[in-house]
Amino acid sequence: MITLGIIADTHIPDRKRELKPAVLEVFRNSRVGAILHAGDISTASVLSTLEEIAPVCAVRGNRDWVALKHLPANRLLTFNGVQVGITHGHGNLRHYLIKRVEYVLKGYHVEMFLPAVRAQFPTADVIVFGHTHRPYIQREGSRLILNPGSPHVPEGKETPPSVALLHIQPGGEYASELVNLESI
Repeated sequence: MITLGIIADTHIPDRKRELKPAVLEVFRNSRVGAILHAGDISTASVLSTLEEIAPVCAVRGNRDWVALKHLPANRLLTFNGVQVGITHGHGNLRHYLIKRVEYVLKGYHVEMFLPAVRAQFPTADVIVFGHTHRPYIQREGSRLILNPGSPHVPEGKETPPSVALLHIQPGGEYASELVNLESI
């Protein structure tokens, strides 16, 4: 079995100075084989810190257009036969602006991001996205859609800081869990 650490929206140093020690503790104690970062990293030092624990696969978020512009917008990886798509979820500039206006006018609802996220990975078994700062884990048939939330700047007072773990068996079975960092 391989366990993947899933993280997004770290926003260092623009919203937090450094990674919460609880993030590193969770990933170390879980013996993750790789860490997937779904964007809004903000600085390469975050990736270096995470790489001290396990190899990191990251994508570019809407806050990564300067220091991390070399990162891809999307990635499709395979672990134990399971295809995992990673994206930030903000889309192109036009999509980002439209969703921003919709958010201001109608408030947040995860469904506003899901169609674009799904469309990017039509064959993926698991889709990991960020951007919303709200955790989301939902099975859609055999497919899993996963947002780990944010370890530093969760959206809304009721949302705790969080990361996620994805456990993938050699036969292709997988399960996920959300880790509330306030309980660490």
